[in-house]
Amino acid sequence: MRYLLPADPFLWLEEVEGEQQLQWVRARNEKAVAAIAADERFEVLQRRLLAILDSKEKIPSIRKIGDRYYNFWQDADHPRGVWRRTTLADYRSTEPAWETVLDIDALGAAEGENWVWHGVRVNRPDDRLCLVSLSRGGADADVVREFDLESKTFVPDGFTLPEAKSRVAWRGRDSLFVATDFGPGSLTTSGYPRTVRQWSRGQPLAEAEVIYEGKPDDMSVTAWHDPTPGFERDFVSRQITFWTNECFLRRDGQLVKIAKPDDANVSTHRQWLFIELRSDWTVGGRTYAAGSLLAADFEAFLAGGRQFDLLFEPGPRTSLVGLSPTRHHLLLTTLDNVRSRLFVLTYREGAWHRRPLPGVPAVSTASVSAVDDLISDDYFLTTNTPLVPMTLSLGSLQPDGGGAVPDVLKRSPAFFQAEGLAVRQHEAVSKDGTKIPYFQIGPADLPADGSAPTLLYGYGGFEIPLVPGYQAFAGAAWLERGCVYVLANIRGGGEFGPAWHQAALKENRPRAYEDFAAVAEDLVARGVSSPARLGIRGGSNGGLLVGNMYASRPELFGAVVCQVPLLDMRRFNKLLAGASWMGEYGNPDLPDEWAFIKTFSPYHLVSADRTYPPLLITTSTRDDRVHPAHARKMTARLEALGKQVLSYENIEGGHGGAADNRQRAFMEALAWAFLDQQLGQ
Repeated sequence: MRYLLPADPFLWLEEVEGEQQLQWVRARNEKAVAAIAADERFEVLQRRLLAILDSKEKIPSIRKIGDRYYNFWQDADHPRGVWRRTTLADYRSTEPAWETVLDIDALGAAEGENWVWHGVRVNRPDDRLCLVSLSRGGADADVVREFDLESKTFVPDGFTLPEAKSRVAWRGRDSLFVATDFGPGSLTTSGYPRTVRQWSRGQPLAEAEVIYEGKPDDMSVTAWHDPTPGFERDFVSRQITFWTNECFLRRDGQLVKIAKPDDANVSTHRQWLFIELRSDWTVGGRTYAAGSLLAADFEAFLAGGRQFDLLFEPGPRTSLVGLSPTRHHLLLTTLDNVRSRLFVLTYREGAWHRRPLPGVPAVSTASVSAVDDLISDDYFLTTNTPLVPMTLSLGSLQPDGGGAVPDVLKRSPAFFQAEGLAVRQHEAVSKDGTKIPYFQIGPADLPADGSAPTLLYGYGGFEIPLVPGYQAFAGAAWLERGCVYVLANIRGGGEFGPAWHQAALKENRPRAYEDFAAVAEDLVARGVSSPARLGIRGGSNGGLLVGNMYASRPELFGAVVCQVPLLDMRRFNKLLAGASWMGEYGNPDLPDEWAFIKTFSPYHLVSADRTYPPLLITTSTRDDRVHPAHARKMTARLEALGKQVLSYENIEGGHGGAADNRQRAFMEALAWAFLDQQLGQ
């Protein structure tokens, strides 16, 4: 049965770079700048935030390649960034001597391009050749070019891919796996590659052998090579939806499907196969719970064996965040009531043994990663809290999994005054009785009179957990002034594993919004803030979240900042990568699913007869993931309804909203200054 919707008068704004559309954008930008950025306080704030971004005291994150440690760095002298390297001994010093490998500003100037760094893929274990990805203006689509780390130059006649949302991986020194835009019919409805080819050096790309082809309505396909000596293997993955996939071992030219649940993720390390479950799985006479991590001997599993070791089993308030293998061990990052717990797992004497990773503070947010899993048991550990900036340490594991407390390599300076501030965890009760944790950061002696300007931040989607960490911008722009910052751990996120996420999928999406509203109501009931002083902020899926709060619970809030958002849920699956998110939200082209999607489509929920709080919407013209039309059309609709709305669209920036530090500082200053204007004392 067909069904009709009223014609969309703002459909014309979906043309991204039309002159009429950009003229419309520029007019709104001028209005937003005049309203928010015209006073001296904005300039002071912007300079403060830019100084944080450009600070030479920040910890340079490093990655080991060969015998040196590489870092990508942006500051006032290198707006687009410089890729550089040093030795570990020099890195430990106060002022390391960095050797420039690739200067993105100089490259952009020489080539007349607004290049934005998108990272690098290194050919292991050779560690000399790499594939550099560069984006024009920060879009997801990028070009790929082969680079020689010894000569520090691009390889003449080397591997090169034109601009596309490519998936590329080394198979050997002279061979790649490539999934890219090969022309008509080669992309999925989500705009990602659906064919993978094996490309040999010197061979025309069009002649490369197709080794796998997905279906048009899949999300994407990709392939990769495991270079571990003695365990070299090729894999192909078919991403069916955001939450389902098939994985194949490619052996002797044949694809062998790994027999696992479609919604489970697999990885390998040496002789081991690891399976992360997203739903309960009954196999080998036993049922393993969703959120568990299983290990099996890879070859025995392929041969039909179903003997597993249970490496992690979730509890009501515990979840697995990630795993990182070293040469002989497995590092696990978990959450226990949204607090980091890290462990070392070691297989010896026929069993896996587990012990806590040393050097992790009891109350902190921490992450761990192997330095070089092919050859060592060294690891990097980062720790921080909302009031204590990041520490980067280097540790090494002994054969039994033990080891000394890791050595501190770098400590970040404090970028705001934390004296007198406190971090507290509370719980709100959602509409259906579920307890929703949240972190409150603010004055330790806050009066319970509802007077504190408070910002409530949330995301609630795609199984991504929000953890309390050091946020220099929030501290400098908000906390230092006696305001309150709140982080809500609502359903849809990954704080408590797959079940917490799945509780807000598709028709259950409103549970996330009810959770967020419950936290807001709890803040008011506890006297932390009041609706006139309570603001909310979110981006991407979080933009959809705050868009729904704006449309459905406007009486709760005094200001809303909505960034790179989804807002038109009737057409989200037709805009850029939107089709890939139907596993999260549903398919609006199916009448039964549109029936529930329309209940959380902010673009369709706003009306002329309701009063709404002041709203700032920001986006990027170069965002080729979440279409800028969501922000444009919502702004136009609210203007037509006579509502108070400001919008700013950065011409560059991609889904992150900014391409360099100056742009980031400006966009952040807009948001914080707007909140100050609407909620400030």
